[in-house]
Amino acid sequence: MSPPSPSPSPGSDPAPSPAESKGPASFLAGALTSGLLGWLCLGLSRRVVGYYLAHPPHHESALAQSIATALKTLIVGMCFLATFSFGFIGLGLFLVFLRSLMPTARRGS
Repeated sequence: MSPPSPSPSPGSDPAPSPAESKGPASFLAGALTSGLLGWLCLGLSRRVVGYYLAHPPHHESALAQSIATALKTLIVGMCFLATFSFGFIGLGLFLVFLRSLMPTARRGS
């Protein structure tokens, strides 16, 4: 009697077959989703910058002022990092979408 073959673990996916490859609709959906998230992050970034312009940190302690300024810089930087990340990912996926619409030239035979 042979031992049972090991089943794949729940977290591992088998290699995708050629029929499961991504198509233009998937690239377009990803580009639109990423673009929308980038646009939302841009709105958030503008609001965060507006808030910090209207409410600048003013503390008597130099240490507290330094910490508040560093925290403000981190928050604004993370908002704009998310904005540009989503924007560039959306742009890249849109370019892949356009490329997937182009006919491919077969090499070899």
